Amino acid sequence: MDKEKQPKPRFNLMWLYLGIALLLGYLVFNSGGSSLLAVSGKKVSYSQFKEYVSKGYASRILANKREGKLSMYVQPQHIRDVFPTSAVKPGEEAYVEAEFPSADKLDTFMEQQQEAGNFQGEVAYEQGDDMLHNIFWSFGPLILTVLFWMFMLRGAGGGGGGGGPMGLFNVGKSRAKLVEKDQRAKVTFRNVAGLAGAKQEVHEIVDFLRHPEKYTELGGKIPKGALLVGPPGTGKTLLAKAVAGEAEVPFFSMSGSDFVEMFVGVGASRVRDLFRQAKEKAPCIIFIDEIDAVGRARSRGAQMGANDERENTLNQLLTEMDGFGTNSGVIILAATNRADILDKALLRAGRFDRQIHVDLPDVNERKEIFMVHLRPLKTDKSLDIDFLARQTPGFSGADIANVCNEAALIAARNSAPVVTKDHFLAAVDRIVGGLEKKTKVMTLEEKKTIALHEAGHATISWLLQYANPLVKVTIVPRGRALGAAWYLPEERQISTREQMLDEMCALLGGRAAEELFTGHVSSGAMNDLERVTKQAYGMIAYMGMGEKLPNLCYYDSQEYSFQKPYSDHTAQLIDQEVQTMIETQYARAKQLLSEHSSGHAQLAQLLVDREVVFAEDVEHIFGPRPWVSRTEELLEEAQTDSTADDAEKSGQGEQEENKNQKTEQEEA
Repeated sequence: MDKEKQPKPRFNLMWLYLGIALLLGYLVFNSGGSSLLAVSGKKVSYSQFKEYVSKGYASRILANKREGKLSMYVQPQHIRDVFPTSAVKPGEEAYVEAEFPSADKLDTFMEQQQEAGNFQGEVAYEQGDDMLHNIFWSFGPLILTVLFWMFMLRGAGGGGGGGGPMGLFNVGKSRAKLVEKDQRAKVTFRNVAGLAGAKQEVHEIVDFLRHPEKYTELGGKIPKGALLVGPPGTGKTLLAKAVAGEAEVPFFSMSGSDFVEMFVGVGASRVRDLFRQAKEKAPCIIFIDEIDAVGRARSRGAQMGANDERENTLNQLLTEMDGFGTNSGVIILAATNRADILDKALLRAGRFDRQIHVDLPDVNERKEIFMVHLRPLKTDKSLDIDFLARQTPGFSGADIANVCNEAALIAARNSAPVVTKDHFLAAVDRIVGGLEKKTKVMTLEEKKTIALHEAGHATISWLLQYANPLVKVTIVPRGRALGAAWYLPEERQISTREQMLDEMCALLGGRAAEELFTGHVSSGAMNDLERVTKQAYGMIAYMGMGEKLPNLCYYDSQEYSFQKPYSDHTAQLIDQEVQTMIETQYARAKQLLSEHSSGHAQLAQLLVDREVVFAEDVEHIFGPRPWVSRTEELLEEAQTDSTADDAEKSGQGEQEENKNQKTEQEEA
C-alpha cells in the first residue's frame, strides 16, 4: 500500500498582512521613543527650555534628530516649579517637550550649561527610529505594489484548484471541482426524465468503472471519452451531474472557458495539471462542459483573428487524451451544442469514442419531465399531464421547468390555492408569445380585420387533414404580434409533400381571409408570408419536390460558400416554381374560405366579442374533425404499452403468490 500523502502546508497571505500591520503599529507607537514611559508632560518653547536648564531643573535630555524634538526630564525637587498646577504624584517622572533648531546648537548650549554647573545629566539621541523609518519609506511603496498585484492576480488565478490566497503562483493549476465518493451529488438517474438512449450509454460507462472485470474478461477496453451533443436545455449537464451522483469514483467537473486565460501558456498548463490529478485519482471521470470554448477547429494558417493560445490549449488536450502517455481508468465526458465547429482530431475514435445525442424530448418524454417538475408544485388533482405534454411541442427540459415555475408564479399572483390547467396555458402563452398587451389601443375596424385574419387561420387548419390541430385563437396582442392562433404541431419524423402543402395553405389563410372579406390586404401577414416563402424554397431547392426540378437538392453543406451551387437559369426556375406553389395554395385557401364563409364569419364575430376562442368553440361551429392527430396516436400507444406491462407484472405477482400458498399448504 502506498503511504498516505501528507498535505503540504500552504502559506497564507494573511500572515504577511499581519506582519505589515505590526510594523506600522511599531512605527506609530514608537515615534516618541522611550518618552512614552513618562507619565506627565507638557510642550514648551525652546527659550523656556533653555531657561529651565539654566535654573538647574533638568535631570536628563532625550533628543530626536529626525523629528527635531527633545524631551527634558525634570528633577523631582523642581517638579512643582515646572508644574505648579498639575497633580503629579510623587515618584512619577515628569518631562517637557520642545523643538530645537539643530543638533549642533543644542550640543553647544548643553556644553555651556555643564561647564557652568547647571546640568549634570546626559544628553541622549534616538537613532533606531531613523533606521526603521528610512527602511519603511524606502521599501514601503514596493511592498504595497507587490501586495496590490498579488491581490489582483489572485482573482485571475483563483477559484477551484488554482484559487486560494496565493492565486498568483497557482494560476497554471487546474480549476476543476472534485467530487469524491463520500461527496456524491444528490442528482441521480432517477432525476433525469426521458433520455432513455443517452442514459443507457452513460450508464454503461458508469458500470464499467464499477465492474471493469465484466468487460475486460472478454477483451474489451474502456472507452476513453463520450461527447454529449444536443440543443441547449436538453439535459446534457444534468446527465453529467447524474453520472457524478451514480459513479462510485472521483468526478472532476469544469467548464471549457476555465482553460482560457489572459496569460500565455496558462490553458495548456491547466490541462496538464487536470490530467495529472486525474491519473492520481484513477479510475475517475473528467467532465468538461461547453467544450466548444476550447475545442473549436484550428485555423489552417496565420489568419486574422486566430487564437494561438486557444489552439495550444487544444493541442495539449489532444495530447493528454491520446498521446504516448497512458490514461488508464480516466474517462472524459464533454458536453456541447456546437458539435459542428469542433476540431476533427478531437472527435476521432480513441479520444471521444462515442457521440451521445441528447435530442429534444418527444411527447412521452415531455410527460415524464412534467411529472418530475410537478412534484414540488401544489397542483389541481384534475390536471391532465398528457394535455400539457401535447401543448409543449419543441420544448426542451429547461423550457418545461420554466413553464412549471411560471405557472406557479401566475397562480400565486392570482392568489389561487392550487396551480390549475389555465395557469399552465397562461405560462405557455407567456413564454411562447410574450406578455399580454391589453392596453394597446386599437380601433374597431382594426380589431375586426385581426379577427378575420386569425379566424382564417383557424378555419383552414380545422378543415385540412394534415394541418396542425387548433388549441385556441386570440386577438389579444402579445409581444409584437397583434393576434395569434395556438396549435399542437404534429411531431413527425418525416414530412410528405401533401403535409407541407396543407401547412402552407393554413398559413396563407389569414391573408386570404383579409382579401376575400375586406377587399384589401394588410401588413399583419408578413410573418406568415416569410414562413411560407422559406418553406417553399426549401421544398423546391433542397427536398426535390418541384414539378420542373424534381429529385434535385442544391443544399451546400459548406459553412462559407461564396457562390450558388446552381446556374442563373436554375435560379429562375426555382423562383417560378416557388411562385406557382404559393399561388396555388393561396387560391386553395380562398376557395375553402368561400365554401365555409358562414362558419368563418361566426368565428370572427365570436373573436370580436370574446377575444379568445378555444377548440371546443370551433368544433361547435364546424363540427368535429374526422382525423386523429399523430400525437394522440403516440399517447394511446404509450398507454397501451404501460397497461400491458402492468398486467404482466400483476400476473407475475399472482403466480408468485400462488406458489407461496402451495408451499405453505405442503408444509402444513
